[in-house]
Amino acid sequence: MSGGRLVLPVLLSATFVQLLNVTVAQVAAPAIQTALGAGPGAVQLVLAGYTLTYACLLIPAARLGERYGYRRLFMAGTVVFIAGSVAGACAPDTAWLIAARLVQGGGSGLVAPQVLSLIPAVTPAARRPRALGLYGATMAVASLAGPLIGGLVLSADLFGLGWRPIMLLAVPVALASLAGATVLPRTRGADGLRVDKLGALLVTVGAGALILPLALGREAGWPWWTWAGFAVAVAALAYFVRSLPYRPDPLIHPAVLRDRSARRGILLVFAFNTGVPSFTYLLFLHLQSTVGYSAPAAALTSAPFAAAAVLGSRAAPVLIRRHGPTVLTAASLVLAGMCLAIAPLIGSAAGRQAALPVLAVGGAAFGAFTASVFTLVLAQVHGPAAGSVSGLLPTAQQLGGSIGVTVAGLAYYAPASDADAAFRHAMIYHVTAFTVTALISLRLRHGPGADPVHDHSSHREGSPAQTRS
Repeated sequence: MSGGRLVLPVLLSATFVQLLNVTVAQVAAPAIQTALGAGPGAVQLVLAGYTLTYACLLIPAARLGERYGYRRLFMAGTVVFIAGSVAGACAPDTAWLIAARLVQGGGSGLVAPQVLSLIPAVTPAARRPRALGLYGATMAVASLAGPLIGGLVLSADLFGLGWRPIMLLAVPVALASLAGATVLPRTRGADGLRVDKLGALLVTVGAGALILPLALGREAGWPWWTWAGFAVAVAALAYFVRSLPYRPDPLIHPAVLRDRSARRGILLVFAFNTGVPSFTYLLFLHLQSTVGYSAPAAALTSAPFAAAAVLGSRAAPVLIRRHGPTVLTAASLVLAGMCLAIAPLIGSAAGRQAALPVLAVGGAAFGAFTASVFTLVLAQVHGPAAGSVSGLLPTAQQLGGSIGVTVAGLAYYAPASDADAAFRHAMIYHVTAFTVTALISLRLRHGPGADPVHDHSSHREGSPAQTRS
């Protein structure tokens, strides 16, 4: 199979725009509210709409890629994403903008599983850990770059357009990904493979009924429909899991339920993401709403975290080779320590200066974890379960992030003596999330698995989609 040196940059550029758009709109939320006259609930929908359709489509899109070909789904999703981005920038009102964000997220949801399926397929086994490390590093950089770039663009007020250029930030990169998709290998779907329509419906309804109340419940005061949504989510997802072994061509291979390494890896990604991106979100929120920083100033304060994340991700392959899954445990504990240390520092000007090196250490740990976890998890999952993991890991990432933002927000807005105490409450939550992550990663160390650096087996074993030479 071919595609040359451009294949990985094309795939990673698509990953960059997907994760950038999860966080970039957060900085623009106050400007959107003012410009469009939107209420708090509507602004929350602007932010949550992207994540909603993104997370709901990940698992069905992984199966669609196997059925119709990864490149075809990659290109279709990129076109949908670009259309949603342009529509968002032209939005005349809030309802239009919410719809555009839903379209944007749907495009990303179609693309993401194809990237994680194609990387092992197009990368020689000896270089696969490095490629997966770059994939994780790209996710880390994109997640952190969103608020930083968004803050700078918003302050520049390009052409007097206010928040609208933020919706277009990712379009040039997405267009480059679309043009470069011609170098991706052509894949033909398995003609005998049927798409599990009932499974797709159950997953979409279950994920949507979970994410929407999480995103809007706190602002709305947790009305009855949020609890009804949780009940629908539990029922739909429980029925989906229980019926997997009895449906032909299930959306997720039942082997995932039996594979301890797969279950543990998915739980690990989920737990880590309950602490990220909620940490950066609340740090930005506190700096702007309480300390009084502008969006660019808040973004620059977090710059050491983002810059060190790049360094941590670059060191990840060497760290994996020397220490294996211990990297995940150490990184999680460092992040827990960072949250513990930063809580008392953020309340004063001198403390915020002292917090900068603490953020840098935490950023390095964040980059090392994110660039390592997919490599280490995929190295331990083989056979038919491996094919389903390409949709499940990003799904766990998005669901973890949505739940984390909600729970961390509840901790932050809980009754407190002052704003600094509220921030400390939130940091206690994050210490707990990262400590739990560390404990789960200890179990990963003892699971069956191959050397993540020298594993020469394909992570797509059992996948029905074949690649043409």
